[in-house]
Amino acid sequence: MKASRRSEVDPFIVMDVMEAARAAEAAGRHIIHMEVGQPGTPAPEGARRAVMDAMEAGPLGYTVALGLPELRARIARLYAEWYGVDLDPARVVVTAGSSGAFLLAFTALFDSGDRVGLGDPGYPSYRQILSALGFTPVGIQTRAENRYQPVPGDLPEGLAGLMLASPGNPTGTMLGHDEMAALVAATQERGISLISDEIYHGLHYGARGVSALEITDEVYVINSFSKYFSMTGWRVGWMVVPEDHVRRVERIAQNLFICPPHASQIAALAALDCSDELEANRAVYAKNRALMLEGLPKAGFDRIAPPDGAFYVYADVSHLTDDSRAFAAEILDRAGVAVTPGLDFDPVRGHGSLRFSYARAAADIEEGLVRLARFMAARG
Repeated sequence: MKASRRSEVDPFIVMDVMEAARAAEAAGRHIIHMEVGQPGTPAPEGARRAVMDAMEAGPLGYTVALGLPELRARIARLYAEWYGVDLDPARVVVTAGSSGAFLLAFTALFDSGDRVGLGDPGYPSYRQILSALGFTPVGIQTRAENRYQPVPGDLPEGLAGLMLASPGNPTGTMLGHDEMAALVAATQERGISLISDEIYHGLHYGARGVSALEITDEVYVINSFSKYFSMTGWRVGWMVVPEDHVRRVERIAQNLFICPPHASQIAALAALDCSDELEANRAVYAKNRALMLEGLPKAGFDRIAPPDGAFYVYADVSHLTDDSRAFAAEILDRAGVAVTPGLDFDPVRGHGSLRFSYARAAADIEEGLVRLARFMAARG
């Protein structure tokens, strides 16, 4: 049977690493997971309890396409609490994870062949989703001196859109207010549609993340319950769009998804009021971050951009290898630590970098660092 050209997307390499780690565990090995951006904690207790109560109360069926009105209102209130932004709940779209939001945003904003700028290193699925939809991803080689975030002078000509991520994956670096404002101004001057991925907001270790909504309403802002709210498998996120785009997005959502999962929306609503538990999780990440920033250089991974947020450290290992995929496989085989090759995030320079996740329990991070140090010492 004939297959489409648009389906020829690259694999998500971290998922391949996860499978290799699973196979090693099935063979009886104990693997330390530093490869995947997934909290080791469950959904908040209040979220789990709310779903159990709802299931006892009656069936969970379709909701309206834009999501439960009470959840949209509570998300809007979050913007007042976190950023001092007065947000109309009508502009909030609940989605099937941030991945569903990317599909809706890209479909609503771009036409076939449109060029969309992406900072490299960056989340690989942006590129693959754009390609699968018939758009043209344009990698922007960001620089260490700009903390691997794009600046206005980096933007090439002919862009229809620009995708920002702050905190970024894989680097964890963030845009300050002035840097975000400069990019907003540059895109507006050139008629470039702006999408701001803010799914790691809440996970910061100094100043909080800046939302693009603090600067402009002419932006698509995407967030998720996966990271700070520790709900990866529930597949629920949200998007804030300009007022005159709501009905456009609603029509697409009706046809692509019908609605986000009802049970996940109930859990998400309750999770928004579980701040004590969520802040305790963040305290663990802060401890893990400190362990990584001390332990990785001691092990020999000393070329890093200290992360402002999220739960990743991105390391330049070009002095150690010119094949990050093979190097990651060697680390898994010999050290029992799963890490992600940089090729997932930067197809040009990623052969010389690795991403380390510190989203798991502190004891796992400590053991992983011991193993990495032992491996590097033996490797010479």
